[in-house]
Amino acid sequence: MEEAKINSVFQGRSLLAEKDFTPAEINYLVDFGIHLKALKKNRIPHRYLEGRNIALLFAKTSTRTRAAFTTASIDLGAHPEYLGKDDIQLGIKESTEDTARVLGSMFDAIERRGFSQQEVEDLAKYSGVPVWNGLTDQWHPTQMIADFMTVKEEFGHLKGLTLVYVGDGRNNMANSLIVTGSMLGVNVHIVAPDSLHPSQEVMDIANDFAVKSGAKPLATSSIEEGVKGANIIYSDVWVSMGESNWEERVKLLTPYRITMNMMELTGNTENGKLIFMHCLPAFHDTDTKYGKEIKEQYGLTEMEVTDEVFRSKFARQFEEAENRMHSIKAIMAATLGNLFIPAVPQDWE
Repeated sequence: MEEAKINSVFQGRSLLAEKDFTPAEINYLVDFGIHLKALKKNRIPHRYLEGRNIALLFAKTSTRTRAAFTTASIDLGAHPEYLGKDDIQLGIKESTEDTARVLGSMFDAIERRGFSQQEVEDLAKYSGVPVWNGLTDQWHPTQMIADFMTVKEEFGHLKGLTLVYVGDGRNNMANSLIVTGSMLGVNVHIVAPDSLHPSQEVMDIANDFAVKSGAKPLATSSIEEGVKGANIIYSDVWVSMGESNWEERVKLLTPYRITMNMMELTGNTENGKLIFMHCLPAFHDTDTKYGKEIKEQYGLTEMEVTDEVFRSKFARQFEEAENRMHSIKAIMAATLGNLFIPAVPQDWE
């Protein structure tokens, strides 16, 4: 394969939404993540960002995103600086543009985990350095590299697989999964009540990519139709961070809880062609503050997934969580590191 310097493809670019990259580039980041994971497991140094400084801007708390960006930065030789919502003036006393200009002059790249997609777009526009979207209300691109990395590790390929997301089909995870899956040739089904299906805009983006990849994106309220033939059953919390509509979501989504019966409806429980994934945190028991409150208020001991499924042989959520570190490392190294990698082919897989 022809060698090409990485800056001809990735260098200096921001990752704000999956749709801004080509399917081949997304595939490359997935494979690069798998490669860097192998280096990590074999204790082979890969300090591609030696001497770089990374700003980690968090308006929303997170276990995996913060831990992944911090450990990935250190493994790559960079210094991560965590800046929480109470540490800086962004959106309070200082505009996004002014904050971006200041941070861009001091840091080599910026990660932002917040609410507004426009905010990360503006950070990228005005900072002059790569900006990585750690999550917004619309998209979750760094999670996608980890998710499809996990799937590829399990099945050895992506194209032709069927991933079924069950739950709130209008949140950032549903948006990102159906678009990224359609880019990569994965059939993504959103199984949710009609009122929680993806927007037409998101479906249009997914369908445009699907024309070229051969994927068959679907949004349906029918559990039986949606999960038939699934290779991956995927779930997320019913109420996103910053929302408080618990009563509405409990009423709408309790019938869509992932159970072992739902897993069996796929037809793949006995042939090794089925896994369960969850981006975490998961409300599968009452061993948390939220879990106890939900039990007291609604009488539920499990929400989006049963404890039986969560702890079953199908569960891959903790492998998926670990892969946040490896995949984020790939994103950081590709867009900021000075290294050589093979040219990205246009017809991946």
